[in-house]
Amino acid sequence: MEKGLMPFWEEAYQREDAAAFSVEPNATLKEFEGMFNRQSRILEIGCGEGQNVLYLARQGYCHVDAFDLSEHGIEKLKRRCGKENLQINAFVADLTAYRFEKNYDCVMSFGTLHFVPKTEWRAMIDRAKAHTNVGGIHIMQIFTDTVPASADIAPFAVGLAKDGEIKELYDDWEILQFKSYTFEDEHPGVPKHLHASNKIVARRPENG
Repeated sequence: MEKGLMPFWEEAYQREDAAAFSVEPNATLKEFEGMFNRQSRILEIGCGEGQNVLYLARQGYCHVDAFDLSEHGIEKLKRRCGKENLQINAFVADLTAYRFEKNYDCVMSFGTLHFVPKTEWRAMIDRAKAHTNVGGIHIMQIFTDTVPASADIAPFAVGLAKDGEIKELYDDWEILQFKSYTFEDEHPGVPKHLHASNKIVARRPENG
């Protein structure tokens, strides 16, 4: 992200009465939740204020890690955990510098990877794949350059993917789902706009 600029979501992270994106977990997470269990080790990269990991913790998942670059986002997530007595290992980290200390059964990231240079998110995926257990899955969503970055994220979206690029990084895994799509979005104070996106769900095979 460019230094000196404040993305719109930082303001929402500092408010208890606002959500930067959604209060509901990502639909794909719920769709594929049956592929892991309550003892699975799960990591979310770029968790924001935590709607996905909060959902998992409420369902009884007890080994959930989540990090974000935003101190405000992590502070808000921790407050929510405290209010609901939920156990989530939430911490501030930069995905470009993050190094895995353990393996996971599920690694997920939604709408985050394109905010770092392409070389960095590609390297992160490589590290995440190496630290995923056999049979474990990745759920990754990234914006593409099929349509130009909208004004609200353009200063920060330094790593937009080519359509299908993220799929190529999983050609040695079992691809369970791949979607290329465009959707309309809006945020408080930001006019409706379009994003182009790729979403992939892939599973590490025994020989992967």
